[in-house]
Amino acid sequence: MATAAIQQMEAEHSWYRELSAEERSWVGMVAQAGIGGFIDWYRTNGTEPSSATDIFDPAPAELARTISLSHTLDLIRTSIGVVEDRVPLLADDADRVELREAVLIYSREIAFAAATVYAQAAEARGAWDARLEAHVIDAVLRAEADEALRSRVAALGWDEVHHVLVAVGRAPSGAHSAIVDGLRRDTRRADLDSLVSVQGRTLIAIIGGVTDPLAQLQPLTEHWAPGPIVLGPTVPHVFAAGRSARAALSGYGAAPAWPDAPRLCPADELLAERALHGDSHARRTLVDRVLRPLRDRDALRETALGFLAQPSLEATARALFVHANTVRYRLGQFAEATGYDLTDVREAFVVRIAFAFAAWDER
Repeated sequence: MATAAIQQMEAEHSWYRELSAEERSWVGMVAQAGIGGFIDWYRTNGTEPSSATDIFDPAPAELARTISLSHTLDLIRTSIGVVEDRVPLLADDADRVELREAVLIYSREIAFAAATVYAQAAEARGAWDARLEAHVIDAVLRAEADEALRSRVAALGWDEVHHVLVAVGRAPSGAHSAIVDGLRRDTRRADLDSLVSVQGRTLIAIIGGVTDPLAQLQPLTEHWAPGPIVLGPTVPHVFAAGRSARAALSGYGAAPAWPDAPRLCPADELLAERALHGDSHARRTLVDRVLRPLRDRDALRETALGFLAQPSLEATARALFVHANTVRYRLGQFAEATGYDLTDVREAFVVRIAFAFAAWDER
């Protein structure tokens, strides 16, 4: 019967024919153990198989990775079908009903046993993946792009994930596992990849596949507690995510200094607060962004400083001995060159901080 079951598997299922010789031998051992187990159980008039999972013992644990649960159910269904087809050969008319019922009872237990084996394998893989994920996140936060990170990233299937950023915000109350699982589930629904960790009161997510951060991450904001969620810059892959993590963590630490910060806040929008908070990289970036375009354009710099001192076209014009329209024109030129509009209170504040740091640097 075991031989007949294997022959039937080969005839009906293409996935079985694609297995290696060693893998087919494992399947054959499982079929042999299952049919032999049924015969032993029925011979002893058992009322319930006590060790149905034992039939999977002959095959190594790797079988669960090679053969899916649906394929295993194909194996069970085919083997049971072979046994049922041979009931007329195994029992006379008086015993056939009883034998068929026994086959059904045993097949039910084998199906549950298979589900148990695969559930245990999935739990083991999940625990292992969670440990790998934690190691990858810690390495990214420390900006350690070494060989150990590469092997762990490959094991998680993240070596082909691109357009990656780090999002940092306050973690909501509740079990960490539920928080992490909920965010993972919704990132998958949004066709994104994610590695998630709760560290203290902070929820950190490395998210891949991001092409429009504000639009794509907006539906995910409910997984963080109220307050700003700071987004690091998008980088090509997870090996460069240390840069995104550094900016996101710096921005999250500095965000309380901007009470009106948006819910989803790119770290670059917090350059001034990050610089004030002691982020030397943010300080250099801010000064360079504002002051570099003003080199050899003293009139723009002088007008910007004058307008910051007294934000009025007329007052600035009087102080500089120029027409108000000239001040207006220069402010437009300043905005075009630097990207900052000095008539906007927030952007004027950022520029003022940049000039302050530049003044200190020039001393």
